Amino acid sequence: MEGTTEVRALKAHLAINVSKVEDSIDFYRKLWGIEPSKVRPGYAKFDVQNPPLNFTLNQTSFNGRGALSHMGIQVSSTEDVLKTKQRWIEDGLLPREEMQTSCCYALQDKAWVRDPDGNEWEVFVVLQDNLAATAPCECGDKVEEASATSGACDVTSTSSQAASSCCAPAPVGIGR
Repeated sequence: MEGTTEVRALKAHLAINVSKVEDSIDFYRKLWGIEPSKVRPGYAKFDVQNPPLNFTLNQTSFNGRGALSHMGIQVSSTEDVLKTKQRWIEDGLLPREEMQTSCCYALQDKAWVRDPDGNEWEVFVVLQDNLAATAPCECGDKVEEASATSGACDVTSTSSQAASSCCAPAPVGIGR
């Protein structure tokens, strides 16, 4: 892209749903060979250096095997979030944004897109990390679908979500 500055991604982000975060922490301690960098009720984060990965566990109810929560790329600035969002728009995707949102016990700016199968991807920057467990969690809940047919989103709602679904994007329309 001529005239644009390249966005420097820091690491990939993978968030998975788990039925019991304590059991999963024990397993992933062994898998990654490290301790979690953040643990809160129903939530844990591993800052994996090799491979570079921001890996989180989100406790939630589900049937059968564990389910993917969402995927993302952590970047170094809000400017990088906005550049990526603009590129997505230019490429024909329909992003939505959450700015200054409290998510995963951190203050973040982010943009989201959804693949054809409904899998959510985010690009985000952490502005302030390790918020208290009592901090409100608004991740995903400012998004309302503007039109069931267009897929465009409007950032207007202010309802709150349960902390157990902190990092899961809020439902955005039919089939989600």
